Amino acid sequence: MVRHLGSGGAAAPHVGGRELAPPRSEEEDAGGAGQHRQCQAGAMEAAGSQEPGGGGGCSCSSASSRPCCRLPWARKTPGTKKKFTCPGLGLFYTILSAFLFSVASLFLKKIEDVHSVEISAFRCVFQMAFVLPGLIYYKTGFLGPKGKRVFLFLRGFLGSGAMILLYYAFQVMPLADATVITFSSPVFTSLLAWIFLKEKYSLWDLLFTLFTITGVVLIARPPFLFGSSITGIEGSYTNHLKGTIAAVISAVSTASTFVILRKMGKSVNYFLSIWYYAVIGLIECIVALFVIDEWTLPYCGTDRLLLILIGLLGLGGQIFLTKALQIEKAGPVAIMKTMDVVFAFILQILFLNHLPTWWTVGGALCVVASSSGTAIRKWQHNSKKAKENEI
Repeated sequence: MVRHLGSGGAAAPHVGGRELAPPRSEEEDAGGAGQHRQCQAGAMEAAGSQEPGGGGGCSCSSASSRPCCRLPWARKTPGTKKKFTCPGLGLFYTILSAFLFSVASLFLKKIEDVHSVEISAFRCVFQMAFVLPGLIYYKTGFLGPKGKRVFLFLRGFLGSGAMILLYYAFQVMPLADATVITFSSPVFTSLLAWIFLKEKYSLWDLLFTLFTITGVVLIARPPFLFGSSITGIEGSYTNHLKGTIAAVISAVSTASTFVILRKMGKSVNYFLSIWYYAVIGLIECIVALFVIDEWTLPYCGTDRLLLILIGLLGLGGQIFLTKALQIEKAGPVAIMKTMDVVFAFILQILFLNHLPTWWTVGGALCVVASSSGTAIRKWQHNSKKAKENEI
């Protein structure tokens, strides 16, 4: 209900905590002139960002024959300026995020005699150091809401496990191969969301899943299908197969993390989610290092510098990806994330002197097409649902 506080009072439309639909057009209001309409609040973006003055009410006079909220100048709050929006800025942030993640992966390949689990531990320490001030500033606490702690633990356990397995895959197999396999996580997300969240799973989703599996098989090239002589791999085929398995499990774990985050919704602060990720990941790394007995002090100079850069680039990649999702729809961002694969191929050729095989290129096309198709269908479904809600 809208309360009128006089001729200059602010009216705040609010119905059960939900946003109201946009104002009806002039054609719809024909024949209804003289009757006062309620002021309608603008819909927010999915990321939760809010334009200046967007959350307040408008000053409508009860005596006016037409609602002043329809006039462009009536929506502006005195003393505020309209925020400048740069078209394509969210997509640029996505490309920048993909580049930072790819360079961090390249540096990981350059580090010698340091196990991937130990590198993951350094990454977790960096994340804890940067996230801690955010927790203190937002006063979120360190455990989170009681009803969400199980989901936060699972998010931290699976997310950090995916990172450790991904780093291992980067070390034992070609950079492009590992990147392509882990890029299949959106397809697994659709499958897990259908199983656990009862979301719709269409024949198109099944087709994309089969294409993804085909792409992974082309990259793995099992001997019973491709023969015993496998070319274009790093080291032995045993390590290549281990890296493939690790990359697939990493993709499934990442998909599980997305499903958990979708289940939690927006009730948990972003910093708290990363805090669980870093703390549980550090514990996992310490336990794993004691079990495999692979702890070594990094060499002075290049290795230690690369470790610091991996932590900073990984954090920067997360920040820019988060900013991209705040100002751009998830569909275009997911499609632009295919640049991860492009950068991986370019860096592998330029700095690692390793030309990808045609099998890898074919597998990459299958996985990228499947992930992009999944993102486009999800984007269309959400857009259609939003239009139906407006009607």
